[in-house]
Amino acid sequence: MTGDAGEHGAPIAARAAATWVARRLRDAGHRALFAGGCVRDQLLGLEPADYDVATDALPDQVRAVFPRAIGVGESFGVMLVRHGGRTVEVATFRADGSYADGRRPDGVRFSDDREDALRRDFTINGLFEDPETGAVIDHVGGRADLDARILRAIGDPDARLAEDRLRALRAVRFAARFALAVDPATEAAVRRVAHDLRAVSRERVGHELRRMLAHPSRARAVSLVESMGLVPAILSGPAPPPETRARPSVVAALPAGAPFEEALAAWMIDRSAGGAIPVSEVRGRVNAWRRALSLSNDETEALRAALELRAVIPSRWPAGDRAARKRLAAAPGFGAARALLAAEGHPVAEAVARDLPALVAEGVAPRPFVDGDDLVAAGLAPGPRFKAILDALYDRQLNLEFPDRDHALRALAAPGGPLGEGARDR
Repeated sequence: MTGDAGEHGAPIAARAAATWVARRLRDAGHRALFAGGCVRDQLLGLEPADYDVATDALPDQVRAVFPRAIGVGESFGVMLVRHGGRTVEVATFRADGSYADGRRPDGVRFSDDREDALRRDFTINGLFEDPETGAVIDHVGGRADLDARILRAIGDPDARLAEDRLRALRAVRFAARFALAVDPATEAAVRRVAHDLRAVSRERVGHELRRMLAHPSRARAVSLVESMGLVPAILSGPAPPPETRARPSVVAALPAGAPFEEALAAWMIDRSAGGAIPVSEVRGRVNAWRRALSLSNDETEALRAALELRAVIPSRWPAGDRAARKRLAAAPGFGAARALLAAEGHPVAEAVARDLPALVAEGVAPRPFVDGDDLVAAGLAPGPRFKAILDALYDRQLNLEFPDRDHALRALAAPGGPLGEGARDR
């Protein structure tokens, strides 16, 4: 493909890449418009992450214009075109057939921009823009709904949500992210389809929840999930009684940039009757949510570590010496546990914030002065004592009892030390 500037340098602007693709299609005699989210975002004053192009060109005609285009769903009319270090999705205008599996159409009929708009989920996503003139083409009333800050399904809400049941969660995400009120008819349809979400793959549910909780609008998203009765389907559990539904106070108090695992832990705390989750219950609850949301091993471990540390810091930090606090500060999940405690307004969060700078300046996880090889060289045989000896020496190091390695090694043979008692393992 010619004209692919930026392929070996910084990518060109997303809009510039899509405009080039649209112009090439137009030069070949086809209609080409920007479609969906990029038009919505621009009208909201946001910078689109990417631009999709919708066209009346059939897949073979798209390939005739762009010989290196990649078909990722040619039966649905979807092709990918590279230009300027960007990938632009090019989709043929279409009308969808029936949705037997509640996820994707059984077949499509290539059509025009009006029918293409009518098959989409919400009016705010059914907009087109002429790349040349900037004129917005609106067949579904999406622009008026954006102006009125309303999220509304296109056409019959029950039909739109039945086509892809995950749209119930997408409704929550869009309403939260763009601060939109949900149209009453659309909200009622979401409530009716909530039970059917149980049949949606756990991977798709988990992916949608990640997108909600990783965004600063996460508190409103959680509130909508709770109020619309979506929790049982998301978490594969029974519906909570109305009086115990979570108020996302901890979720709401997190920093805007909090990662998904931290936000998920905050939601778990908000959903716990007593607030804090006892350390003995953490692993079981995390495993249940792992299955419900198809969490990765890394996500599961991060969630578990954050919740377990959050459970023990309130008692161990005030009672611990310098070494105990440094071990806590060096443990995986400490940052997330701190954020959770601060979001809860727990008094220990202030103590940690006060004590931590000095501990960090000293080094919370320095390399140990003494290791297993040193114990063997000193005459100790490997065995159960090793860990206890090394832990004790490392705690003394963390407590600044040893200024250097030589002092730590001398402590091995000092009176009362592991070798000073004359008790060598032979």
